[in-house]
Amino acid sequence: MELEIYSAFINAGVPPENAKAAVESINREIDKRFALHATQLATHGDVEAVRKDVGVLRKEMAEMKTELIKAIAESQRWTITAIFAAVGVFAALTKVLN
Repeated sequence: MELEIYSAFINAGVPPENAKAAVESINREIDKRFALHATQLATHGDVEAVRKDVGVLRKEMAEMKTELIKAIAESQRWTITAIFAAVGVFAALTKVLN
């Protein structure tokens, strides 16, 4: 591409030194733009890494959900047991006091 641009400048009547300087300037600008976009664009490897991380996170979230459901069920068992115990104590006190 550099040679084609250089040839185009020469054919347009630009002196060789100026044509060379212009081609080098164009290359520097292209490199700057590429460097800027290279830091912002994701590669296939980046996308695969994110997919892998998402898979791990989904698995961990499913495990936490299971643990949470178990904890809620255990809490409900203890709550119901406490309610029945309180009703039993209330019934016993009522029978003793009558």
